Amino acid sequence: MIFVTGGAGYIGSHTCVELLNAGYDVTVFDNFCNSNPEALKRVEQITQKKINLVEGDCRNRAAMVKVLKESGATAVIHFAGLKAVGESVEKPNAYYDNNVVGTLRLLEAMQECNVKTLVFSSSATVYGDPIKLPLTEDHPLAPTNPYGRSKWMIEEILRDLYHSDHAFKIAILRYFNPVGAHVSGLIGEDPQGIPNNLMPFVAQVAVGRRDSLSIWGSDYATPDGTGVRDYIHVVDLAIGHLKALEALRAINSEKMNSCLTINLGTGQGYSVLDVVRAYEKASNKRIPYQIAPRRLGDIAACYADPKRAFDMLGWQAKLGLDEMCANSWHWQSNNPSGYQQK
Repeated sequence: MIFVTGGAGYIGSHTCVELLNAGYDVTVFDNFCNSNPEALKRVEQITQKKINLVEGDCRNRAAMVKVLKESGATAVIHFAGLKAVGESVEKPNAYYDNNVVGTLRLLEAMQECNVKTLVFSSSATVYGDPIKLPLTEDHPLAPTNPYGRSKWMIEEILRDLYHSDHAFKIAILRYFNPVGAHVSGLIGEDPQGIPNNLMPFVAQVAVGRRDSLSIWGSDYATPDGTGVRDYIHVVDLAIGHLKALEALRAINSEKMNSCLTINLGTGQGYSVLDVVRAYEKASNKRIPYQIAPRRLGDIAACYADPKRAFDMLGWQAKLGLDEMCANSWHWQSNNPSGYQQK
């Protein structure tokens, strides 16, 4: 049994599909602050398997102890957390409380229940403004906002925990920019309010929910002047979690390093205009856009060196920008209002 916090969210729901299809039983623990239980109903529809769903908050240690014991979980995948960079600047306390304190309570519950295998959802935001590209896992960490700092703090907590108890097996996965949707079109990204990320904003313009896209800056030192990012298909990312879990379970000696830090990205950077053109092709819709001033804190380019993921997990991204846009459009066109529309 795998205990999945935040399993109803965008990345969590896609990972539940991969876990169930790989033969694992899954218990999801989610407070639905930025997700919808409908996503898990659709995961069950895709896989034809049941999920044990418990509504709860990771800051409630006693609730997690109860579920961990009753479910018989042997490992945890920890997605639960707030994730909007801009909001984190406005509400830093909420991010440290939800992300850092919530993780501390989870770790206490795991220790009480003697569950010592953990895959943690970190972020490439821990690197801050890149000194060199592509980004390797040994790049200095210098997050520039409370969201990124909350992830960095959790990473440090996990490294300290591992050094105190080598029975722990921990994988810290640093995501780049998850996009796309399951090929079925049944689950996908459904942000609440105004999207914080590029792809769902483009998708909502394509489907008619929004009039146009704002491109923040066209004078960066990139091939077309717009920001360049490493976009990774959410299904590839979900498979990365499965591979990390399997790698941890295969470690059979406390003398082996079992605190792994791994980038999950493609190694390929795409500009904002690359994404717009690919989405227009996938949707056969024009994406109107305006050039706006740069946003404070945005960087010109960011993309991964994914070599360690291949060497340690046997994982590499397989789906390119065309599949990312096509699957995103399939989801958005079938669900123009997200999970609110049946």
